[in-house]
Amino acid sequence: MQLQSHISTILLISILVYSTSTRALDDPEFRYNEKSRNGPQHWGDIKKEWATCKKGNMQSPIDLSSNRVKVIHKSGDLKKNYKAQYATVLNRGHDVAVNWKGDAGSILINGTHFFLQQAHWHWPSEHTINSRRYELELHMVHVSPQPDGTNKTAVIGLLYKYGSPDPFLSKLGKYIMDIPEEEEEKSIGVIDPSEIKMGGNKYYKYMGSLTAPPCTEGVVWIINKKVRTVSRGQVKLLKDSVLKYYTKRNARPLQPLNQREILLDDPKANNKPQY
Repeated sequence: MQLQSHISTILLISILVYSTSTRALDDPEFRYNEKSRNGPQHWGDIKKEWATCKKGNMQSPIDLSSNRVKVIHKSGDLKKNYKAQYATVLNRGHDVAVNWKGDAGSILINGTHFFLQQAHWHWPSEHTINSRRYELELHMVHVSPQPDGTNKTAVIGLLYKYGSPDPFLSKLGKYIMDIPEEEEEKSIGVIDPSEIKMGGNKYYKYMGSLTAPPCTEGVVWIINKKVRTVSRGQVKLLKDSVLKYYTKRNARPLQPLNQREILLDDPKANNKPQY
């Protein structure tokens, strides 16, 4: 009788563990499907810490429309100084991320250093240019530690259309193909962020937010105007690596501009602002 009771207890625990893990897989905290009960329009209601997703007025992504852009000439406003550092690749369930484990260099924006932390991908692109949505968007996330213990964030965004393979993804392909399960990291050795080819020297700049919960505002966005190329196979590899809920898309819908200024830094432009 005691043995039977012990076996029953083990079975009950197993069922609870299985059902808990199944619920976690069946119902992630947030989704990108707009018809889902925890889709983008509901993010701000899921947790009080995510309220900014609903109430914020400087949310990202946005459409970088020509009729909203102020063209300026401030060549040298953005300076990049990256260096090779050990990194890992991580399956975060909703995307694939590369995390640098030490000092991988920084960017300098208006006298402030923002240090590179990680890079991840969204499909299709989150930002659009003149309402054109592209096949992929890479975000390079940088932080600047503040005296009060908080961080300021700056993100460089790169847009991709279908075409020739992206060299950086080509290098990471074998690791992504063998990426561990959700929330597990895999070492990929020393990776130089400079291998992420940007091309061009024109970029959009505006103040926005993180594009996933908690949607924190005050993020400096730098979007390179040059659209690079990525192969269909590379995008498929990224999609196949994440949970099934994100294989179609992990891009947040466009957010209202709310009178924010969008600058386009063009080295060839006249010093006088153009509209």
